[in-house]
Amino acid sequence: MEMQKTNLALPLDRAYHWEKAKAGDIYFTQPMGNGVVVEYTWQRAIGEARRMASYLKSLNLPPQSKVGILSKNCAHWIMTDLAIWMAGHVSVPLYPTLNAETVSYILDHSEAKLLFVGKLDDWDTMKPGIPDDLPCVSYPLSPPNNYETWDDIVAKFPPMQENVTRESEELATIVYTSGSTGKPKGVMLSFFNMAYSAEGVIKALDIHSDERMLSYLPLSHVFERFVVEMGSVYKGFHLFFAESLDTFVADLRRAKPTLFLAVPRIWTKFQSGIFQKMPKEKMDRLLKLPLINKLIKKKVLKGLGLEYVKFAGSGSAPLSEEIMGWYRKLGLELLEGYGMSENFAYSHMTKPGRSRIGYVGEALPGVEVRISEAGEVQVKSPATMMGYFKDDEKTAETFTEDGYLKTGDKGEIDELGRLKLTGRIKEIFKTSKGKYVAPAPIENRIVAHPHIEMVCVAGAEFPQPHAMIMLSEEAMAKRVDDTFRMNLESSFKQLLSEVNETVDPHERLQFFAVVEDEWSIENNFLTPTMKMKRNVIEDAYKQRLDDWYAARKPVLWC
Repeated sequence: MEMQKTNLALPLDRAYHWEKAKAGDIYFTQPMGNGVVVEYTWQRAIGEARRMASYLKSLNLPPQSKVGILSKNCAHWIMTDLAIWMAGHVSVPLYPTLNAETVSYILDHSEAKLLFVGKLDDWDTMKPGIPDDLPCVSYPLSPPNNYETWDDIVAKFPPMQENVTRESEELATIVYTSGSTGKPKGVMLSFFNMAYSAEGVIKALDIHSDERMLSYLPLSHVFERFVVEMGSVYKGFHLFFAESLDTFVADLRRAKPTLFLAVPRIWTKFQSGIFQKMPKEKMDRLLKLPLINKLIKKKVLKGLGLEYVKFAGSGSAPLSEEIMGWYRKLGLELLEGYGMSENFAYSHMTKPGRSRIGYVGEALPGVEVRISEAGEVQVKSPATMMGYFKDDEKTAETFTEDGYLKTGDKGEIDELGRLKLTGRIKEIFKTSKGKYVAPAPIENRIVAHPHIEMVCVAGAEFPQPHAMIMLSEEAMAKRVDDTFRMNLESSFKQLLSEVNETVDPHERLQFFAVVEDEWSIENNFLTPTMKMKRNVIEDAYKQRLDDWYAARKPVLWC
């Protein structure tokens, strides 16, 4: 380990390298709205980070002060991260969709001395969470405010001249977990944790300096920060940013990415959009015709802006077998990954040509993995966190005596070392018959249906479990149409029957409850990383369960 630490280049070292080696090359392409796009060369990007670092130094904050970043992805997010490190401080990212209470908690718990406020959709709900006496700096794309601005500061302050280096074991960032239960915990990651992860994924995926990526998944989450921010800093490739949801496909077409990451919801939406233009049955038919299928594949991928993608990844939640298979028919092999905030998302990844449906891949270089007697996946690697900020008790609970991270996931490993996740240990519930049910594998079978967006299997203390279903955006809009609803109900009855044939008797679902609510981050049903808050969803419908079970219908419209 010690030898690795001395040989490993740290993030700032790599940034300084590209500042000189690729001075005139484009690092960031940033849409500013109204068709305006600004490009930042490596020299300009690192130069502005140096100027912001000079400003931070002028504030005379204590060494290793915590500095918050509250913004959607943009060029300034990454420049800020680098500037904070150059100035000798620690970055604290905040999700751009948090409510005021959580913003207040993180700023207080992290002891933040300054906050950068950037591109945000719902500033008014967050602003009350920011203390009046906390100094703030605003980005060019931030909502209207009275804070000092980035542009004024970089115009006023000279660039920091020296190439400040940080020690590998120093704290680099505190990433607050999205908190599906309880208060968010502050994951402490060192510069070495981040460096090791970056070097590992670059080797595993054979990433080069001429890659192109579109950055749009939250940089405040480790998944995007690990592959996109660290990948670009380490290999010097071109990063494009998305302007908004409405311009997303146009942003993709501008970027023409060679590497593309998405969460299952994005892959599902892409597929749904394609089927609106060409029905699934027709497309499946055309894909079977030897002379036409190549044209169809090329047209579909080009329409999405994905025609140059050599590696497409999906993470954060499982992707259904059907969708994986469908993209594979288009010639796009979706590779899945698995990791946690606690190991900077550096754990497992499927390798091209070695993927297996339902599995999240093999351990990345340097990762040790084992399954405990209780069936829990436990991992150890140089990317594993330093611990939780100001919470030694939780840190001790999270590690085994011999230093393995307890993931809380149940899993199994096949003969080629590929890992399959079979559910969260805490999510497993007991029916009134005393039988245990793991909801995740059942949900994965149901969510493959094209009109289903999300599924929550529950039923603790009832004889049989049930599934609550949130419809896709398209189906939600049509649920009032009697004919559509009748056909969908028929389809759901068939799906219920098919699922029940594949599970053990005690896991058979008594009914589907099709809810009319939308589960979202805003109403607290989802975490900022789009994971279901099961306790919130189950509590929301708890009073209706007796009536649902008494109805004795296979599909209920609720």
